[in-house]
Amino acid sequence: MTIAQPNLAPGAAADAIPRDYNFAADILQRNLDAGRAGKPAYIDQRRSWTYGELAERVARFAHVLRTLGIRREERILICLLDGIDWPTAFLGAIKAGVVPVPVNTLLTEDDYRFMLDDCRARLLIVSEELYPKFAKAIGATGNLEHVIVSGENTHGRPRFEDLLAAAAADAATAATVRDDICFWLYTSGSTGKPKGAVHTHADLRLTDELYAKPILGIAENDVCYSVAKLFFAYGLGNALTFPMSAGATTVLLAQRPTPDAVAGILQKHHVTVFYAVPTFYAGFLASAAAPRRAETRLRRCVSAGEALPADVGRRWSERYGVDILDGLGSTEMLHIFLSNRAGEVRYGTTGKPVPGYEIRLVDDDGAVLKTRGAMGELQVRGPTSAVMYWNSREQSRATFLGEWTRSGDKYIEDEDGYFVYCGRHDDMLKVSGMYVSPFEVEAVLQSHLDVLEAAVVGWPDDDRLIKPKAFVVLKSPEKAGDALKRALQDHCRQKLAAFKYPRSIEFRRELPKTATGKIQRFKLRAEADAK
Repeated sequence: MTIAQPNLAPGAAADAIPRDYNFAADILQRNLDAGRAGKPAYIDQRRSWTYGELAERVARFAHVLRTLGIRREERILICLLDGIDWPTAFLGAIKAGVVPVPVNTLLTEDDYRFMLDDCRARLLIVSEELYPKFAKAIGATGNLEHVIVSGENTHGRPRFEDLLAAAAADAATAATVRDDICFWLYTSGSTGKPKGAVHTHADLRLTDELYAKPILGIAENDVCYSVAKLFFAYGLGNALTFPMSAGATTVLLAQRPTPDAVAGILQKHHVTVFYAVPTFYAGFLASAAAPRRAETRLRRCVSAGEALPADVGRRWSERYGVDILDGLGSTEMLHIFLSNRAGEVRYGTTGKPVPGYEIRLVDDDGAVLKTRGAMGELQVRGPTSAVMYWNSREQSRATFLGEWTRSGDKYIEDEDGYFVYCGRHDDMLKVSGMYVSPFEVEAVLQSHLDVLEAAVVGWPDDDRLIKPKAFVVLKSPEKAGDALKRALQDHCRQKLAAFKYPRSIEFRRELPKTATGKIQRFKLRAEADAK
């Protein structure tokens, strides 16, 4: 069923942005004009950095790009750990009219080689720790001319900080327009090569105008921290677009966000706005390092990346007195377009459409569902949709259907207009002719006191018929055994329709995950395919 937003048509917010527009110049100048030059914008492992210092670093890096001969609309690849150099390089490129392509810092040499070739980057900016993964690719690509290293060990390459120090902090900004190509983000993709989603200058500001301002209400006195890193669409909004648009302060963590490390950040920096993925929320609640409510100042918590189990949301609310606002976003739409709201949270749902976006559910034949309660694939229409996938016309045509973008997610809209997640289009199981949502079974398993994480996939039985199989990580691994397997199956039978319970359960120490903490069910399915 299509959910219209008559008070804010999809194109209305975009029209409010001037045609002559550069996102980097806009977001920095707004803070300087507001008198925040001396206010902390970022805190990283080195020190605190003010908005004035950030603006100067951005201007200097834009000058570095011009000095190197990097021209407008050419691409540069950014593979940096979270720290002040990340927003410096990203915003500096945008200010110069150059297209930054931030990439995941946990990929393989082959992935990086592919991305360098695919985007035809003329410049690579890389953290010293990550340089070895690029060493072979650097000499094997035909477009790459320059390499800059962030850190002390430059591996014989120019040092990022030295180039900034030698550059002029001039105020020149490329004469871009709101529809100019601004940056790319590669999708993580469960199969095949990554796809570069191409976004415009307007998209960044629009995610703040449509989602962050009305849903999160970030203020300049907020301190923000995101478990998701800056190179992800989710993290980019959380740790750059949203806090900078409000003049808030953001804490950046270069290393892996363990519960111990994040607990320290929440307490030391008095974080008020916290973003994470469901897997991290569950792990944090189970960690001995998690602080007490009185030791935190959280006022807004956000979840995305995968659907939030209702039990995790309720336990977090009970412990910290703050609801988690679960939402749905994507690299293609840049950030969240379907979300719960403060004071209206309904755990077990992903909330309602964000004003400015429209949602519809379609059946397997592409027909729009007319009644609530039926399961369909979710499609979204809104002004932040990517222009295309670079060099992937067939996949672009399959995903971007005119004004509508396919999400690949299966949903049900309930009678109150809340959307209930049922799983990925390719994760759905059909058992005895009926659909089974892996997420629904996982949520029930995770509500058991002994379960930390769970993933459910289709697994062939002796007759090669697909039945649900659960892979379970326990809070106390020593409890693993047949008795607990039966207990978990009984737990599911009590809360689910009989055909949905997992026919088999396998205990594991950990589950395969992406860098953002999403469980990679396709790797578990591959084991079933090999059976």
